[in-house]
Amino acid sequence: MRFDFQYISDSLWNLKSVQPERFASWNRFRGTVDIDFGALAGQSGLYFHITGLWQGGGNLGKYLGLLTSPSGMSSMNTCRLDSWWIEKRWLNQRLVGRIGQFAGQDFYGAQHYASSFIFEPMGYALGNLFTDFESFDPPSTPALEVRVVPIHNLYVKSMVEAEDRTPFANNPTGFVPQFNGVPVSISEIGFTPGKKATSIRAFDNVESRKGYSGLYLFGASYNPGKFTTATNQTRSGNYLLYWMASQAIWRVDPKGGKGLDATFSYDWSPPDVNQNNTMLTTGLRFNEPLPLRIHNTMSLGYVRNSQSQQFVPPGTPPWKPEHGLEFNTLLDVGPMLLLQPVVQYYANVGGRSQHAVIFGFRTKVEF
Repeated sequence: MRFDFQYISDSLWNLKSVQPERFASWNRFRGTVDIDFGALAGQSGLYFHITGLWQGGGNLGKYLGLLTSPSGMSSMNTCRLDSWWIEKRWLNQRLVGRIGQFAGQDFYGAQHYASSFIFEPMGYALGNLFTDFESFDPPSTPALEVRVVPIHNLYVKSMVEAEDRTPFANNPTGFVPQFNGVPVSISEIGFTPGKKATSIRAFDNVESRKGYSGLYLFGASYNPGKFTTATNQTRSGNYLLYWMASQAIWRVDPKGGKGLDATFSYDWSPPDVNQNNTMLTTGLRFNEPLPLRIHNTMSLGYVRNSQSQQFVPPGTPPWKPEHGLEFNTLLDVGPMLLLQPVVQYYANVGGRSQHAVIFGFRTKVEF
């Protein structure tokens, strides 16, 4: 049995924008239990996972009217059971089945280098995956997933989850499974040069960065439910497509982790149904740039959020793409403490002409 407890806080200041200066802090306490029944009771390949949290604070992105959330954690104030699942692995992890309550955005459209960034589209998952109600963390919904690794470097996975358009209201505690809408299907295929596909998970870590590893994937989600178009018509069905790539591009030692990584992603959904219908992210990460004995990174990220011109209110100018730029330094200062100062700049806030500058830091304590 493995227990993990963590506290994460994003403390961000609005240094310059049309809104008055404001400080916002978003805080999250999380507890997780993972059980390996193979080691515990001789049930080989059987696992159980459960996690719950309390989170709350100020949402600076909502205050500033940004499309790109400055914090990958901020959403709603809540205390709840987040997710749980039973997982069975067969054939040396080449076939995996999972059933329980978990979020699509934790595993589909999730950024592989997420721990190296603060703002949402690069620090968690692509920020407009909610357009067809792909579930997110923490209000997870009931779900079923199958993952197959047919060859060494390739995986295919697919899940079906229960749609919930107002998950915080319908299931405030997370303890009672809710089936309030249609089934939403999500699928992904991934190729990973330099690594076994069975070892790839949603987020990387220091150990997985060794060598010239990479991850290239394509995914799609589909919701057969009813949606309202830009012309106020009702339409059945909505979908989103995404492409993502993360690759180590230079290493001081070909077998080590010190060096430069690059990441890119893009998604698209129908512009007549989805207002925020495209998003592009790209970034660079330098592993161990400072001559320190502690783990450290420097990361530069860029996000472009575009809105469909079909949703422009009558009598107003066309939307402009919102641009977000972030630079941060991650310092693993102690056995349980991580600090990550960050500066962010936004142009065309909310698709208009305003600008914003944000400074702050992330603090993470884990044991």
